[in-house]
Amino acid sequence: MYRFSIDKEDWILRFSPSIQVPKEVQLTIVNWIIQLGNLLPSYAHGQSFLIKSDEEGIIVFNVEKVPSLILTVSNIIPSEKCFVQKGKLINHWKF
Repeated sequence: MYRFSIDKEDWILRFSPSIQVPKEVQLTIVNWIIQLGNLLPSYAHGQSFLIKSDEEGIIVFNVEKVPSLILTVSNIIPSEKCFVQKGKLINHWKF
């Protein structure tokens, strides 16, 4: 669990216990969230967003605002397991 502040609001970033995330990847994700900065307060309670990373794949975040401001990394989908559907075809998503 990590704590950080944005515009005098205290946030918590946590990782779902259902996924294993190495410490160095956790720190990388923390740095990405800090870069988002002022965008986070624009998300409503219950919304989700994702970050697409060449190295990690798709990182899925859930936003909670009640009772605290919490971001949860609910899943990390490796790039080799990402697909895109165009027309009637499904292909690997090329990062």
